[in-house]
Amino acid sequence: MTLLTVNAGSSSIRLAAFAREAGGQRLLASHHGNAEPARAAAVLRAFIGQHALGDIVAVAHRVVHGGDKLVRSCVVDAEVEWEIERLSTLAPLHNPPALAWLRACRALLGAGIPQVAVFDTAFYAELPDVARTYALPRALAAEHGLRRFGFHGLAHEAMWRRWRQLRPDAPQGGRAISLQLGAGCSITAVRAGRAVDTSMGFSPVEGLVMATRSGDVDPGLLIYLERTAGLTPQRLETLLNEESGLRGVSGVSGDMRIVLGSNEPAARLAVALYCYRARKYIGAYLAALGGADAILFGGGVGEHAAVVRETILAGMEWCGIAPDPQKNRDAAGTEGCISRIGSTIEVWVIPVNEADILAREAMTVTHLCETNARKEGKP
Repeated sequence: MTLLTVNAGSSSIRLAAFAREAGGQRLLASHHGNAEPARAAAVLRAFIGQHALGDIVAVAHRVVHGGDKLVRSCVVDAEVEWEIERLSTLAPLHNPPALAWLRACRALLGAGIPQVAVFDTAFYAELPDVARTYALPRALAAEHGLRRFGFHGLAHEAMWRRWRQLRPDAPQGGRAISLQLGAGCSITAVRAGRAVDTSMGFSPVEGLVMATRSGDVDPGLLIYLERTAGLTPQRLETLLNEESGLRGVSGVSGDMRIVLGSNEPAARLAVALYCYRARKYIGAYLAALGGADAILFGGGVGEHAAVVRETILAGMEWCGIAPDPQKNRDAAGTEGCISRIGSTIEVWVIPVNEADILAREAMTVTHLCETNARKEGKP
């Protein structure tokens, strides 16, 4: 029996197929490339045909935003599909493509194959009130659903789970601070598998400096730009999401590799700001957790840019974080502990495997459905 996983971006796609086995799942095939949602059916057909994938029993889809209602993985029915579509106003770049790929899978494989939605926001559904609440009038927040949702949940959960496999001896379930550093960037504090705080909030703009997103900005600054520069909400949205971050500060690019290769003072400032913001958040999350057992780096930048990891963690020996320079340089896209011997807080590079989480969730949800069906006497 085969599980198919679909991880759709606005114009990219990651597909994977797993054999469903008694002890878990085994990877059969994978694909990563650029593909507009309009080409979903053709790409799926080619992937299934190329790898001779038969007996597909379920498809798991990464869905960025599940809101307040969709807080755990579930089989997609009409009501769930409607809610994902309704939430597209909060995740316009991600929820619509996810729906397009979901519908393409249903059309290709048939309505009888369960389509399982796995939500990035679900990992943060039980954030403590102090971490999820904005200091806004309660009635207004309740009316409009204004709260910190958090994103990149699958990536942070994947890092956490892998670290726990590597360090099952971590006391009381362990405390970790995970950094997902790619085009989008976020940091999460986790205690015993549960998120305590995270940097992204109502939208993915909040928090760290990213490739083209600003991260934290004084909201008063945006009001000022609206009043004095005449910037519309649409123009501000574009400014914050597409023209800021590394690209905006450096004036060179949003690609960390290009920015690191530039000698322009603005590019050096962009890297310094990127790393400084991440270091500040690590300090804050050490306070939120009361210390930590590990710092985890994942994502394209987190896994491959040794100089970024080194700069983020510079000067943190005072709290027991001390990466080994040679181990750090050697960890280029490979898993490993990069701490000096004797460090009290380990530092790990852990390549993010969201497909594994998707497959695991599909197995759990479909098994539950099968169990309930048997209890109800359904075939």
